[in-house]
Amino acid sequence: MTRIFGATLLTAAVLGVLGAPWLAPNSGDEQFRDHLYAPPMRVRVIDAEGAWHRPFVYRWRLVDRVMRTFEEDSSERLPLTWFAGGRLVGLGPDTGQPLVLLGGDSLGRDVLSRLLLGARTTLGVAVLAALGALLIGVVVGGIAGYAGGVVDEVLMRLADLVMVLPTIYVLLALRAALPLVLSTTAIFWLLVVLLAVVAWPFVARGVRAIVAAERRREYVLAAVALGAGPVRILLRHLLPATTGFLTVQVTLLVPAFILAEATLSYVGLGFAPPAASWGVMLQEASNIRAIADFPWLLSPAAAIIAVVLGVNLVTGAGVEGGSLGLVSALERRGRSS
Repeated sequence: MTRIFGATLLTAAVLGVLGAPWLAPNSGDEQFRDHLYAPPMRVRVIDAEGAWHRPFVYRWRLVDRVMRTFEEDSSERLPLTWFAGGRLVGLGPDTGQPLVLLGGDSLGRDVLSRLLLGARTTLGVAVLAALGALLIGVVVGGIAGYAGGVVDEVLMRLADLVMVLPTIYVLLALRAALPLVLSTTAIFWLLVVLLAVVAWPFVARGVRAIVAAERRREYVLAAVALGAGPVRILLRHLLPATTGFLTVQVTLLVPAFILAEATLSYVGLGFAPPAASWGVMLQEASNIRAIADFPWLLSPAAAIIAVVLGVNLVTGAGVEGGSLGLVSALERRGRSS
């Protein structure tokens, strides 16, 4: 059941990322002046008189512009429109009312639309950075474990040098050393590269240990005797043995990179407004009044928790298998030596 629940959370996240432009009721940067801190709209099928209707919402009426208080105007029903204007759901253009299912932020933008579009940014950085770290770690660890000797020593000392550095402070220092004003695309790829660079040693050391243990096995020696080259041996025989370990690393890296993007954007060294990312949204909601009076602004935090939980629930068995596989490989290496 836990794995099914985790898969459901991840499926929802993937669908949100892939279908964000279609699922978002509004443009992520469109501002609605009369909907600053507007509460989430409630979709209804029963009106105030108890009559049934197709799904609709009531118009928000601004009661106090200073205190940002709203009330529903039950005198007018606004039916939801489906599959219009390239979006799944919305309100007709003649209503003059945006559909804000998760409320509005401090600038009157639709929180749900920014949450969906921000998922593309945050999860895109996390997944691509994790793949980059895995690629570098597999290449370096595979070469070190297979070659041994001086090559192994040099590559592992390089990995040790990166590992002993405090990761978050290194990220902050590297990002602060670069121009603060960059395009959203440039920041996206910059974060991908920085996160991959600081994370690859953790992958490389595990891959190196498994490859070094497996290369003494009989099936590898048989492949060498048949004339197989180092590249073929690595790709066909040794690296597949690291699959369980790499599953462990994905489980650890993706959530860590989601939090890293949120942290960097929160302190102003990642994405910057008006770009939509979960870190930017949390930074914009970082005041006590917003937390107390406008809790819907914390929806990015709930999204981060859901994705991290989903990753851990789905890959829980893979983590256990990968850990046992690494221990087994190290034990075989000890017996062979």
